[in-house]
Amino acid sequence: MKTIINLKNKLLLIVGIISLIVLWQIPAFAHHPTGGNTPDNFFEGFMSGLGHPVIGLDHFAFIIAIGCFAALFSLGLAIPTGFVIASLIGTGIHLLEIDLPFPETIIALSVIISGVILALGKKPEQLQLWIIPFALMAGVFHGFAYGEAIIGARITPLVSYLVGFSLIQWAIAFICYKLISMTKSDTENKSLNLRFIGFTICGVGITVFSSLFI
Repeated sequence: MKTIINLKNKLLLIVGIISLIVLWQIPAFAHHPTGGNTPDNFFEGFMSGLGHPVIGLDHFAFIIAIGCFAALFSLGLAIPTGFVIASLIGTGIHLLEIDLPFPETIIALSVIISGVILALGKKPEQLQLWIIPFALMAGVFHGFAYGEAIIGARITPLVSYLVGFSLIQWAIAFICYKLISMTKSDTENKSLNLRFIGFTICGVGITVFSSLFI
């Protein structure tokens, strides 16, 4: 019982952190730790890669959702792994100067949809077939947004940037996956945690979506 309570507190802490950030700032899609400058070396590229998915609230919220999906669906860690690979492809598309339609809008909608899925609090069987395509499509668009921060960079900071954002995304998703998975013995408690997280992620998505039209 004590372990379950501690896990619940950790999950609620994640929710609280997202909520506070939503209250304090409006998401900025192109911001990264180098202050808007193109990374110039391995360290700057790596730190920019680590920071971009966390500084961008839309990205951060979706990665948390992806980690929860890994625990919710039988596909497990294949879901965040596919998302990370797709985000690399999306960045490559941006670097090739290929435009995707309405990337910011689709990213915001992906956050809202993922929040709704989690807010259901249980695994809807009909979602099993399309959760991977959904994660892959979202990954391409999230990765496309990441590409803006590295345009014009040399090969070394470019590679370190890709490594940085791949590692941080997978790490965040894995932590969420483990926390949710450890509550499997208590279905009611797990459902409550997922609903709390889902509603909060919905709030992030709606905030991002509305900021596009203000």
